[in-house]
Amino acid sequence: MRINYLKLIILSGVFTSFMACSTQSNAVNASLPSKNTAKNKTLPPAGPKPEAVIPPNETFRIMLPEIKREFRGAWIASVANINWPSRNNLSVDQQKAEAINMLNMLKDNNFNAVIFQVRPSADALYTSTLEPWSYFLTGQTGVAPYPNYDPLQFWIEEAHKRGLELHVWLNPYRAHHSNGGAPNSLSMVNKLSDIVIRLKNGMYWLDPANPKTQGHVSNVVKDIVKRYDIDAVHFDDYFYPYATYNRGADFPDNASWNEYIRNGGTLSRADWRRDNVNKFVERIYKEIHAEKSYVRFGISPFGIWKPGYPQGIVGSSQYDELYADAKLWLNKGWVDYFSPQLYWPIESKGQPFEPLLQWWKSENTLNRHLWPGLNTVEIRSSDRPSEIKNQIEISRQVLGNNAGEIHWSIAGLTKNAGMLPALKNGPYKDKALVPKTPWLKAVSLQTPSLFINDNGSFVQASWSIKNIKEVFQWVLFTQYNGIWETEILTLDQLSKEIPKSKDGKTLNAAAIKAIDRLGNESDYTAKQIK
Repeated sequence: MRINYLKLIILSGVFTSFMACSTQSNAVNASLPSKNTAKNKTLPPAGPKPEAVIPPNETFRIMLPEIKREFRGAWIASVANINWPSRNNLSVDQQKAEAINMLNMLKDNNFNAVIFQVRPSADALYTSTLEPWSYFLTGQTGVAPYPNYDPLQFWIEEAHKRGLELHVWLNPYRAHHSNGGAPNSLSMVNKLSDIVIRLKNGMYWLDPANPKTQGHVSNVVKDIVKRYDIDAVHFDDYFYPYATYNRGADFPDNASWNEYIRNGGTLSRADWRRDNVNKFVERIYKEIHAEKSYVRFGISPFGIWKPGYPQGIVGSSQYDELYADAKLWLNKGWVDYFSPQLYWPIESKGQPFEPLLQWWKSENTLNRHLWPGLNTVEIRSSDRPSEIKNQIEISRQVLGNNAGEIHWSIAGLTKNAGMLPALKNGPYKDKALVPKTPWLKAVSLQTPSLFINDNGSFVQASWSIKNIKEVFQWVLFTQYNGIWETEILTLDQLSKEIPKSKDGKTLNAAAIKAIDRLGNESDYTAKQIK
C-alpha cells in the first residue's frame, strides 16, 4: 500500500506539471502574432470566439527591420569665406540665418553630418583663450562678434536639433591665410613667432617639427573636445604645405632640422618630417579619446598616397610632398574615419575613382570607417549630378554596410540646380543613421518605455528612457498590414500621432528604439495596436 500511495503522489505531480506546462505554452503562444490565420480551416467554435491574439497595447517580441545606415556629410569652409559666413562683415543675425538655411537644407535632403571649419588658420570661430577670433568671422583678427555669441555652440545646438552630427574641422599647421588680412598683434603669427615660418605665397605655417607647435595644437584640440558637445574632430589634407605654397622651394625648417641633427638624429630629412606628423596624429587620436571616448577623429587626406598605388595611378604624392604617410595612419588605426579626397571622375585615366577607393579599402586593415570625399563643386564632368550620384552608388558597392561620403563642399549642393534633386530622388531618398563605431566604448542604452493612447482615428505614441543623456536620436517603427516602416526622429521628439489607417492599410503595431551618438541601438519596446 505504501508503494502504491507513493506512486499515486508521483503520478499526481507529473499530471499537475504537465497541465502547468501546457497552460504556460498556450500563454506563450497567445503572446505571439499569428501568421496566415485566414488560411487556417477550423471547425465552428462551440462558444464565443476569443478576441485578440495579443491584448491591445501589450508588449511583444518580433523581428524588426534593419535600419538603413550611411554617413552623409558636407564640408562647410570658413577660410576665405568660402561657405560660411559668406562675408566677414555680416551681422550676427545674418550669420545665424545663413547657418540655419544650410542646416535646414541638409536635414531636408537627408544628410546626417556637418563638417564645420572652426579653426581655418590658428584662429577661432568659437570662444577661445588660446587663439584669437577669426578674421573671416568679423573682418579683424581678435575682434569678437557683436553682439557677442559663440558660433560653434550655435552650430552644435542647431545641428543636433535637426538630427545632424557636428564635426569640428581644424587645420592643424596653417598659422595665417593669405586672404586673412595683415597679421596684427593678436595673430598667432606674432604670438608664436619663434615657431612660425613665412612661405613665399604669403601664408604662414607652424613648424610641424617643433615640440611647441605640437603642444599648442594639442591644447587647442583638447580644449574644444572638453568644452563643446561635438561628435568628432576632423583634419583635412594640409600637413607640411604643398610645394606651390613656397613656389617650389623646400620647406624652410633648417632651424629645427639642425637641432635634430645636433641631438643625434639619424633619419633622413623626409623621414624625419613624416615622423613628426605620424607622432602628432597618433597623439591627437589618443588624447581625444582620453578626454571623451565617444568623440571620433577623422582625417581627409589627399586622395593619392603615392603614384603607382594602385598600379596606373599618376599625380601628386602626399607621402613625398606633404610628408603625410596617410596609409600608415589608416593601417595603425589612428583614425575613426578616413575620407580620402577622391576628387576625380569615375572614368579618369590617371586617377579613376573606383580603383583608388578599392586600394584604400585594401589598406583599411583595422576596419575603420572609410568614407571618400567627393568633389561635388567642380568634378570634371558634363553632368555633375549624375557623376556624383554614380560615385555614391559605387561607394555603396565597394563599402557595403559601412558606406558613406563627404561632399566638398556645401556650395556644390546649393549652386548646381540639379544636384540636390539627383540625390534626394536617388541615393538619399530615405534618411539613414550613421554606421556604428564598435571599437569605441559606449554606455549601454536602456530599453525605452512606450505608451499608446487611442485618440479615435489616431493613436498617440509617446516614449521615455531613464538614461536620456546618452541618447542622440530615436527610431520609431510602425506596422501597417504586417509591413514595418521606420522613421528616424530627433532627440527632442518624445511623442507622435500615428494614423490608424494609411493608404487603405490598418495600423497593427508600433515600436521604439533609442540610438546613441555612436549609432548604437538600444533594445526595443513593441506594442500591438487594435
